[in-house]
Amino acid sequence: MPSGRPSAADASDALDGIDWPADGTSADGAWLELSVVADPEAVEVVCEILSRVAPGGTSVEPAFELVDEGLDARIDPTRPAIVRAHLPARDRRAAREAVRRVRTDLGHLQAFGLRPIGDVDVRVVLESDWANAWKRHVGVMRIGRRLVIRPSWRRHRAAPDDVVIALDPGMAFGTGLHPTTRLCLAGLESWADTGLVAHGAARDGSARVLDVGSGSGILAICAALLGAGEVLGVDTDPIAVEATAANARRNRVARRVRARRGSVPTPGGPWDLVLANLIASVLVAIAPDLRDALRPGGRLLASGIFVDREGDVAAAFAEAGLSIVARTGEGDWVALDAVRPGPAGS
Repeated sequence: MPSGRPSAADASDALDGIDWPADGTSADGAWLELSVVADPEAVEVVCEILSRVAPGGTSVEPAFELVDEGLDARIDPTRPAIVRAHLPARDRRAAREAVRRVRTDLGHLQAFGLRPIGDVDVRVVLESDWANAWKRHVGVMRIGRRLVIRPSWRRHRAAPDDVVIALDPGMAFGTGLHPTTRLCLAGLESWADTGLVAHGAARDGSARVLDVGSGSGILAICAALLGAGEVLGVDTDPIAVEATAANARRNRVARRVRARRGSVPTPGGPWDLVLANLIASVLVAIAPDLRDALRPGGRLLASGIFVDREGDVAAAFAEAGLSIVARTGEGDWVALDAVRPGPAGS
């Protein structure tokens, strides 16, 4: 008859603070990941402490900030870095002893108070999970009032007014997690609230929408689910074209969402609405083509603009004959809503 008491091993696990996998799964395929946040000048000694128990050595993740329109990163040497190490967990007794050693040695170092050093964070990582580990960090996301991004491997109970986009980004950019994508989705919802998506710029039928740089197809599919009658996603990457087509089928809008390799100019225009989640330098270069893709009175939603390049994009749009009617921002990113002047439908 079970006593209801934890076993000695369970009690030890609780004390060491390690979330061990169930018995039978901690053999050859399990590792302990140890990570410590440390002041830059303490990184070297923290690496030395972790390397005493980690046969594979250590890695250092320095703090960074995005530059070059978010395409590159610059290390910030004034902010703490993260030192990581991995050690086999096949032998729990040895693994516990290794963690105890690291905690003791770090405690001695912290006692001097010379440089800020955090406590060691320990988690179990299974080799079988590494290939799909990123999926754990992608959850169901609500954007705006009723847009919901549901990764294909997760479940969601939709509210009556929810517009749910089931998405598997694969190797293509565009999960809804990045601020540039969220800004575009929120802009699309705003357009839908005013009838632009369901009725088009000329208000003579469902909108025809062009998505330039479609990536995973998230924006093209959202436009279709919000009522667009015809959507074309173009991207220079064939992987993105495949992802857009596959996600359109997953969301049952493949009849209205087509995917093609390319960019602007593209056949089939002019369009009521154009979406362009790119980067500032590309938006500047293709501003005239974006204008030509629009019918008079048509709207352009441009995102991917790093805040320090907003002026350049705005100037290029003005020179191309596009008038900015709204601006939204999130963190270091900006989205611009522009119109091609002229009577709709002319």
